[in-house]
Amino acid sequence: MKFNNFKYIPAALLMVLIWASCAPEKKQERPNILMIMSDNQSWNHVGSYGDKTVRTPNMDLIAKQGVRFTNAFCSSPSCTPARAGMLAGQDIWRLKEGANLWGVLPVQYKVYPDILEESGYAVGYQGKGWGPGSFEANKRLRNPGGNKFSSFSEFLKNKPEGPWSYWLSSLHPHRPYVEGSGEKAGIDPAKVKVPGYLPDHIDIRKDIADYYAAIETFDKEIGETLKELKATGQLENTVIVICSDNGWQMPRGLANLYDFGTHVPLIISWPGKFKQDVVVDNMVTLNDLAPTFLALGGTKIPAEMTGKSLLPIVEKDGKDDLQREYVVLGRERHAFVRQHGLGYPGRAIRTKEFLYIKNYESNRWPAGDPPFYGDIDPYMFNWPGATKYYLIENRNAPKVKPFFELAMGKRPAEELFDINKDPDQLHNLAADPAYAKIKQKLAVQMRDYLVKTQDPRETGGDTKVWDTADYFSEVDKKPKPSKEMQKRFKLDSAYDYLK
Repeated sequence: MKFNNFKYIPAALLMVLIWASCAPEKKQERPNILMIMSDNQSWNHVGSYGDKTVRTPNMDLIAKQGVRFTNAFCSSPSCTPARAGMLAGQDIWRLKEGANLWGVLPVQYKVYPDILEESGYAVGYQGKGWGPGSFEANKRLRNPGGNKFSSFSEFLKNKPEGPWSYWLSSLHPHRPYVEGSGEKAGIDPAKVKVPGYLPDHIDIRKDIADYYAAIETFDKEIGETLKELKATGQLENTVIVICSDNGWQMPRGLANLYDFGTHVPLIISWPGKFKQDVVVDNMVTLNDLAPTFLALGGTKIPAEMTGKSLLPIVEKDGKDDLQREYVVLGRERHAFVRQHGLGYPGRAIRTKEFLYIKNYESNRWPAGDPPFYGDIDPYMFNWPGATKYYLIENRNAPKVKPFFELAMGKRPAEELFDINKDPDQLHNLAADPAYAKIKQKLAVQMRDYLVKTQDPRETGGDTKVWDTADYFSEVDKKPKPSKEMQKRFKLDSAYDYLK
């Protein structure tokens, strides 16, 4: 006898079989993604990265619970393009006007929040998100970072059921700092480490201490956010990412292709799912975050993304097959600080041992036209900035002049630094015959990568777009220093970069 129909199956069992065949298969819930990003913080100014002065207990806790990257870099040492590259998962030279500060991110470049949202994620951000710039100018309906919220708690209260991705984009430790805030917070300027590219002076020590106080404020934001997350019961199913958009706002930092502008902290944690208390030296960039988040969300990674998922590095059973020999970084126009809005284009290749930089317009002022040197903050002489002011005020003093030239003087077309022997990147080896083969190898590797990724600087494409693109901060084009600074530095009352 063959049982080829249901009449011989007991009724109760029949109902169970029918229900089981109709019920949807329960899938494992996709993780939430919480990215907490500081604004202008170098990689080495975190306790877990070796800084013995700044106090960052919350960042250190996440590092203990996850994976800490020692060779993480931003795609560009400038807020808008660094964030654009991170959101789009692409090198900045592929994003047209998106490679500039205070510009646009052309609408044809899709960003990970949009892709995650299409797959069922709720997406939100607070703070700067993508920017500064104008997302409306090229008809985007919202900031590329997602839907804007005033706080993480507001997002949690209003989001629908299901997985979510949230970007807490802090305003710290961006300048201006409150003068004296470091000492007020209990940070001793005498214990601050002054890098070799800055003069060791009390004014600079106090400026760094104020910067540290702003980092500590950021770390407290992390602690408060984690407390909120834990209270919702979603901590265990949330991937936490701690990073910065680019390096600190000091001379040779922000807007420069030296490590102090591009090397950033990056910590990724998912207790129980990712490796814990692990330090890795893989060469990675913030552009790798977009494909990482899409992989976590189970969505397809667009072929145009040049970033790679970091899951093979951080997952417990990951094969760690993302072993790059180098990363390639770039710079176009930062602030509007040269006559006619010209930028200072450059590309860099960074290995674990060397940094090679190509400056395409070495006749221009890398820090911006004198007397403002506006790519170094304070760019319009309107708020406190002790380090920049000290360098300018003492530029002719024998002990200070070399530091002034390092920060604000013109640079050769090629720069090469031995990272291990010269971590402060003070000695340019590009003209040293002993390093000729190394320089040639790096130059070839960088050019090959730039050609492969269709960089107009190397393929002969349109590069004028970066010098002529709209800049959505009119006040920068005709800067007016404060009366105090006019008197102190013998400045005119107004300048005009459009003439």
